[in-house]
Amino acid sequence: MLTSTRNPLIKNLRQLGLSTKARRQQQLFLIEGTHALIEAIATDHPLNLICCTEAWRDTHADLYDQCLSVGELQLVSPEVLGAITTTVHPDGVVAVAPICSDQPVTIHNLGLAIESVQDPGNLGAIIRSAVAAGIDGLLVSSDSVDLTHPKILRATAGQWFRCPMQSVGNLESEIKQLQTQGIQAIATLPNAKLTYWDLDFSQPSLILLGNEGNGLSSELINLADEAVQVPLSNGVESLNLAVTAALLIYEAKRQRRSLS
Repeated sequence: MLTSTRNPLIKNLRQLGLSTKARRQQQLFLIEGTHALIEAIATDHPLNLICCTEAWRDTHADLYDQCLSVGELQLVSPEVLGAITTTVHPDGVVAVAPICSDQPVTIHNLGLAIESVQDPGNLGAIIRSAVAAGIDGLLVSSDSVDLTHPKILRATAGQWFRCPMQSVGNLESEIKQLQTQGIQAIATLPNAKLTYWDLDFSQPSLILLGNEGNGLSSELINLADEAVQVPLSNGVESLNLAVTAALLIYEAKRQRRSLS
């Protein structure tokens, strides 16, 4: 059992939770907590190392046995586990997983293009809604928050492993390519003439979402085929980005259900 927080391995693992640079250099990221670990195993995501406390092993015997067949196991003291994880009250387990190379996301019916989003909680909530609604996937600009940020994984409630998503260096080019395939690009703007209820989502669609403070860039606004807004009461300036995403996704699903 590892009991020293000064162990080089522990210091290295701690950096994976704290630093985007460390994750990219090592091509590894942390999976914190029992629920996230269960989802990783259920979706066959590879695991390099699983660290757990004796108390966690004793209370999760079946899951511990599963872990024996999917990755290296290391018992650690509660103090060491706390030194690795980014959560205030870790539940006894953390895994280290490889960052799988970006697989191209194929969008045929409904997808999201996300530009320069910085809040990991927002992006995590968007991913959770995307999986719940069963959309094709997400295209995320490379200047957005790192997709393996621990707060993103926590905000998805384990659904991170079930969401096709791709970090792209040139989001504009990706959108243009999808437009040539007959997919309409829909900008979300506070001053759009149409509300999201008014737009026909029955055709293949890509919803464009911008930065929390600045919104979409002029390049993506000009590229869009349509623009919609979410109506707000007087005195309300904006709506949370993740809520906006969920509203539009589910409006598209509602329209398509009514046509089926």
